[in-house]
Amino acid sequence: MSAGLTQASVKTQIFDAVLGFLPDWVQITVLALIVLAVVVSWAVKIKRKIAYRRAVRTGQPVHAAARYGQGRGADHLGQYAPQPQPQPQQGSGADHLGAYAPQQAQPAPQPSGADLLGAYAPQRRPGEGPSANASA
Repeated sequence: MSAGLTQASVKTQIFDAVLGFLPDWVQITVLALIVLAVVVSWAVKIKRKIAYRRAVRTGQPVHAAARYGQGRGADHLGQYAPQPQPQPQQGSGADHLGAYAPQQAQPAPQPSGADLLGAYAPQRRPGEGPSANASA
């Protein structure tokens, strides 16, 4: 290190090392592009600030993105933005079952095969059946 010069930061050393391998015309072009990018970003910021101040001064509505410097993707959806859904009335979880909700009125039970036997159905004899087993 030579006397009288300040030490360069690590970023500067890395930048110099990367550019040191390139030809001079590439180094100059890269540096010019970096300077151009910085100047363009400053110009865009100044332009947005001027537009914001003009809008506030004239009483025009200020877009949220212009107010804070950066918008979100949802700010630019327009007609495709999701619409707020109406809040449902207070209810239980069964209110949201739709076609799977139990029916309010149950139809009369259909007769089974044994009910249709008629005269051929087995006849109960006295002493048989559920009551006979319970007393024994």
